[in-house]
Amino acid sequence: MNHARKTTNLAEMNTSTRPLRIIVIGAKGHVGTTVCEALPSHHDVIKVGRNSGDVNADISDRSSIEAMYEEIGKIDAVVLAAGAVHFCPLEQFPEDKFLFNLMHKAMGQINCVLSGLDYLNDGGSFTLTSGILDRDPIRMASGAAAANGAIGGFVKSAAIEMPRNTRINVVSTGLQDISVERYGSVFPGHTPVSSERVAYAYLKCVEGGINGQLVTVD
Repeated sequence: MNHARKTTNLAEMNTSTRPLRIIVIGAKGHVGTTVCEALPSHHDVIKVGRNSGDVNADISDRSSIEAMYEEIGKIDAVVLAAGAVHFCPLEQFPEDKFLFNLMHKAMGQINCVLSGLDYLNDGGSFTLTSGILDRDPIRMASGAAAANGAIGGFVKSAAIEMPRNTRINVVSTGLQDISVERYGSVFPGHTPVSSERVAYAYLKCVEGGINGQLVTVD
């Protein structure tokens, strides 16, 4: 069974929740594609990318984030599947590239939450994305691991202050099966996780009721 068939069937199985207006940021990436294909068809999914999608936004630029929300308006959920990182040996890791990881992956997602609070409907949710590297490290990934840890800490703390019954969670996945061809060589010994399991993790955060949770897919 191929990836597209799996996620299509998964979407068909999950049609019990009320229709939601959902922004998926990073919709053209591997995780974003998995999420978009898995979300049930009765939801209104708005795909966002830096240079693609229904709306364009650069999450490293807070003014771009604010312009995105102003264009889209009120929403019920935001899924963040974007955030670039640099990989570099520890002894050669320059400060600017380390800060790049923190600004693009961690602060980019955090700013999407801070700027989006006023646009999120009562009972809505944010779902952020970290990754396995702060839990199961690989070489040259200390900057990515630091960003992942920052995202997890932010979500846990922000959850106790979320207004109007809104929620925030983070999904942390291992190497996704559809990413093996591109990234498998830098994840030696890591067992790929299925796109179906990744999709279920995001559906749990968007359509479920959890708050302040790190949902792992290993």
